[in-house]
Amino acid sequence: MNIQWYPGHMTKTKRLIEDNIKLVDIVIELLDARAPYSTKNPDIDKLAVNKHRLIVLNKADLADELITKQWKIWYSTNNVQVVPIIATSGKGIKEVTQVAENMLKEKMARDLARGRIYRPVRAMIVGIPNVGKSTFINTLVGKGSTKTGDKPGVTRGKQWVKIKKGFELLDMPGILWPKFENQEVAKRLAYIGSINDNILDNREMAIELLKLGIRSFKSKIEERYKIEVADDAYETFKTIAVKRGLLITGGGIDELRTAQILLDEFRAGKWGRITVETPEDIH
Repeated sequence: MNIQWYPGHMTKTKRLIEDNIKLVDIVIELLDARAPYSTKNPDIDKLAVNKHRLIVLNKADLADELITKQWKIWYSTNNVQVVPIIATSGKGIKEVTQVAENMLKEKMARDLARGRIYRPVRAMIVGIPNVGKSTFINTLVGKGSTKTGDKPGVTRGKQWVKIKKGFELLDMPGILWPKFENQEVAKRLAYIGSINDNILDNREMAIELLKLGIRSFKSKIEERYKIEVADDAYETFKTIAVKRGLLITGGGIDELRTAQILLDEFRAGKWGRITVETPEDIH
């Protein structure tokens, strides 16, 4: 299996970021709390050099709380501030602007000293597809100001959004990097829905997810599907299919339906709060 997905409009997005980065004071990168390393686009580090940086871990309610704390510590040792949030409920949202403004206190004081009293803080919001940027912005603003959807890559163009007096946000489309050198990263992105399912073998992805689950969160699979998990992922896959009655004529299992149900239920948090990587996984 070799996962690669880089839609053509993402080249345009990279150019948009390059052209507009000079307009902002701070770059806010939205990551998925279930994959706080794999959802971080390495290109952003290069594009946002010399800019203040803030990482926001969205979907914190779907991630393992203890592992989220480990990731906060990991990023803080690399001098990066992290704010976990739940964009759908608004939890942690206000802290994002507070932390951003605090990071820019010295710059704002210098602007004030130069007589630039009314210049707003300008932030760019970036992230890979399907990390919840539009939901984050809508919740922050308090009304539906951007398009939202559950398909990767809904936002296609840049747009300025006024968050409050003195704080403006430049929303950019989701951007991946051109090649996944690390296929483990690609798989983690596929598990959480950041890669278009149409280019994936969902049966294979579901079995790979079960392999990870057997190693790292076996009890959650057993609790969800009321089965005894086998050491072999495909045997577990078949057991779940039979338990759910996902059968075809002749007594075989409906592998495609089983795979889609497993992926959908995992992404919806029905397996419980799960993070697919820990700082120890990073080499």
